[in-house]
Amino acid sequence: MDAESTRCGWATSAPEYVRYHDEEWGTPLRGDDALFERLTLEAFQSGLSWITILRKRPAFRSAFAGFSIDAVAEFGAEDEERLMADAGIVRNGAKIRAAIGNARAAQLLPEGLSELLWSFAPPGPRPRAATLADVPATSPESVAMARELKRRGFVFVGPTTAYALMQATGMVDDHVAGCFRADT
Repeated sequence: MDAESTRCGWATSAPEYVRYHDEEWGTPLRGDDALFERLTLEAFQSGLSWITILRKRPAFRSAFAGFSIDAVAEFGAEDEERLMADAGIVRNGAKIRAAIGNARAAQLLPEGLSELLWSFAPPGPRPRAATLADVPATSPESVAMARELKRRGFVFVGPTTAYALMQATGMVDDHVAGCFRADT
């Protein structure tokens, strides 16, 4: 059986999806700036397809100073204008302001963003979903994560965005049964 027939069903429609699924999605990721990137991209994805974000990711990285929390936290009005004029990214003023505000909120976390986010990862393995339809959009942990992030000043971080972040960064493993990544 070839790899494509053993991937999660969502990951076969475009080369970017294949690469993201095979090399990144569900792989444990730590580090404040790395997780800030993922949190920011998940927020920008809200209302759009993930393929749009994947295709614009290099431009996002360039526009947002490599997602350095400290650099983005220093962005001001001129940077907002620059970002709104950048056709390489999603030009949504509320999401741009959210990214800058979230960087500032991340700077205030005594434990750091990575430590805070990973504190919501459920312990141990859980039953693997048989199909994509069996994969949840939220979890009790993502609801709690979103609530805590909002309490600490973050925005554009609802339970669904938090759960997508958890999936993408390996806090939960939602590769479906039969996916070649399910056993790695």
